[in-house]
Amino acid sequence: MSFSSLPPGQQWYVAYTQPNAEVRAAAQLANQDFFVYLPRFMRRHRIGRRDIRGPSPLFPRYLFVGIDVENQRWRSVNGTVGVSWLICQGDRPASIDAAIVEAIAGREDEDGMIKLAPPRNFRPGESVRVTGGAFTDQLGLYEGLVDHDRVRILLDLLGRKVRVLIESDVVVSAA
Repeated sequence: MSFSSLPPGQQWYVAYTQPNAEVRAAAQLANQDFFVYLPRFMRRHRIGRRDIRGPSPLFPRYLFVGIDVENQRWRSVNGTVGVSWLICQGDRPASIDAAIVEAIAGREDEDGMIKLAPPRNFRPGESVRVTGGAFTDQLGLYEGLVDHDRVRILLDLLGRKVRVLIESDVVVSAA
């Protein structure tokens, strides 16, 4: 679902989807002639013991829908397979500024994936805290960046120093 500008008369609205149903909802809305934008990024996740990289929604459970509320049956969005509801303000859908969607789309690479900001650069020896995964809430010392997605930190586990590679997005400063 790559981005292109909205046709005249349409505005961007946000649909809240069912869990893990963003792609299905986007396809169903597109089949109903709604203009849909689902920003995605490449994410690493674990399945069993394997690390897998694949596209993941930038905003889980949300997607953008282009609608002309005066000329399209916008209420049908709520009954679409994969959609929980259209975000409304009162009894009308709440539009969002097209500049916001265009700014997000402006970060897409040639494959249509959003380029995320590089991980925060810590100084070697800086105290860090792990916020997710098997080592949640452990404190350690930052050693260095391994690749774009992982960092090496030194943890104190069971009375010994252990070097671990961990995803950079679950490491924050402990200061």
